[in-house]
Amino acid sequence: MPVADVAIVGAGAVGCAMARRFTLEGAKVVLLERGTDLLSGASKANSAILHTGFDAPPGSIELACMQAGYAEYLEIRDSFNLPLLETGAMVVAWSEAEKDALDHIEAQAHENGVSDVRRLTVAEIRKREPHLSPRALGALLVPGEHVIDPWSPFLAYLLQAQAHGAEIVFGAEVLGGSFDGDAWTLRTSKGDWRARTVINCAGLYGDRLDEKLLGATSFQIKPRKGQFVVFDKAAASLLTTIVLPVPTARTKGVVLTRTAFGNLLVGPTAEEQEDRDRATVESSTLRELIAKAVEMLPGLSRVDVTATYAGLRPATEDKHYRISTHAGRNWITVGGIRSTGMTASLGIAQHVYKLYEEMGRSHAPVMPPIAPRMPNLAEHAARDWQSPGYGEIVCHCEMVTLREIQNALAGPLPPGDYGGLRRRTRCGMGRCQGFYCNARVAELTAGQFQSPLAAGDAA
Repeated sequence: MPVADVAIVGAGAVGCAMARRFTLEGAKVVLLERGTDLLSGASKANSAILHTGFDAPPGSIELACMQAGYAEYLEIRDSFNLPLLETGAMVVAWSEAEKDALDHIEAQAHENGVSDVRRLTVAEIRKREPHLSPRALGALLVPGEHVIDPWSPFLAYLLQAQAHGAEIVFGAEVLGGSFDGDAWTLRTSKGDWRARTVINCAGLYGDRLDEKLLGATSFQIKPRKGQFVVFDKAAASLLTTIVLPVPTARTKGVVLTRTAFGNLLVGPTAEEQEDRDRATVESSTLRELIAKAVEMLPGLSRVDVTATYAGLRPATEDKHYRISTHAGRNWITVGGIRSTGMTASLGIAQHVYKLYEEMGRSHAPVMPPIAPRMPNLAEHAARDWQSPGYGEIVCHCEMVTLREIQNALAGPLPPGDYGGLRRRTRCGMGRCQGFYCNARVAELTAGQFQSPLAAGDAA
């Protein structure tokens, strides 16, 4: 059986970035994902905000990884054709207690090296965001916080890794394994795989994977559900800046932000639950989110809701990232990567590769790396329908073309399910949520998915 240098378990945001980093460093990589597509777990429901780390714990691994990931994203995004919607952010105080807390947040931001964070007066808030509720008592401006495409970067990382020889296996749940002192044999639902080192990026199941293969775990995943509401594209004209709450010890709180796709998003909630697979939406909570959004941005009372969704974050009993090495067993655990993981993913991969080198491993880096150009899905840049030869508009709500769908299905890493196609093209994600285009999409995807769209696979 061939032996890879590294087996990465989990194709969420962190696993995709990890596969890219290790492949570019010259390692022979196999990525094992139990789902039928990348981002099929917690990562698919991220809020798409590129964070500066201004409010991260000073001196923490989280802060270092966030800032390294932020810098690397800005460095590579043009080569991948990845969008950046430059919005900036405001941490808004809605009470006197929150206003008093702004001084501490500003000082922490400066300690974290985010020196351009500054206070805004009520007049400055009003000038910057005239539609924001006059109840705002003060704010901090964080100029470097921006919005990105929540899904395309991670597909780009995997495509780059694949182009340099990484093997990506979907539907490969790790069922067990053994270490013989030199390499691991991982038993999966897609057969056995051998690798000298295993990196656990299993997200919501990270603690269980450690326990299953190492016999013990140092942390416990406590799934934290976040529900979101997406307002129609008309709402985007009401806001230009990300509106952040004053965070608590438990959560970063409910955010109001534009999306790269031209909508406006409010969420997430923070609800602990036992179920690691299902994140349901509840009408009462969604009504509260809508009311919260309208309270902050009164003009939203006249805008329809396009969609609602929920996701799970792999929180633990400790707020910090749970990254550890088991050098004697050639194993690295990357656990407890919560809401900041999208920004930090590239930095986490850098950090873990250094740990890998400290375990005595090294390779010859790939030179020069291939950077696949991603199709643009962001609303503020040119879309495929604006170029001739697109064939037909399949999804009229999101202006998704036949050419985009065909290219996604024929690509080197085609979607494994309808959710994967939605994340690659935006089809079915508009006002009608696929009501008008799903029949056509079902025709185009016939025979492509394990669960055909015609049979109701709309995950």
